[in-house]
Amino acid sequence: MTTVIHHNPECGTSRNTLDIIRASGTEPVVIDYLKTGWTRPQLLALFAAAGLTPREAMRVAKSPAEQLGLTDPSVTDEAILEAMLAHPVLVNRPIVVTPKGVRLCRPSEAVLDILEQPLASDFTKEDGEIVKAARTIAP
Repeated sequence: MTTVIHHNPECGTSRNTLDIIRASGTEPVVIDYLKTGWTRPQLLALFAAAGLTPREAMRVAKSPAEQLGLTDPSVTDEAILEAMLAHPVLVNRPIVVTPKGVRLCRPSEAVLDILEQPLASDFTKEDGEIVKAARTIAP
């Protein structure tokens, strides 16, 4: 199975996550979901595998979520899912798929838990924060 990152190149967290994956020695399939969009089965499968509901996976900051009325607690997951299909930016990012699992990688170092290979050395994020290579990776 290949590692896949649903990526937004304009997002620092997404860029850091992609760079961490590459630093582990893996070249992932990169999907720019803002260009390709989503399908209902794809989102449902990703959310189920990551243990997320559409509401939990919804991006509120820098998205039309509030304008569309999606932050109201009475809005159903089905309505949020439909909005995500129409507005791909509503899906928080990055979502990473590896043989070890699926994660919404916020913060970017959340990807460490599902990498096939651990980082060989410390990784420096764009903002200068250091991600230690010695972090324990879950089985």
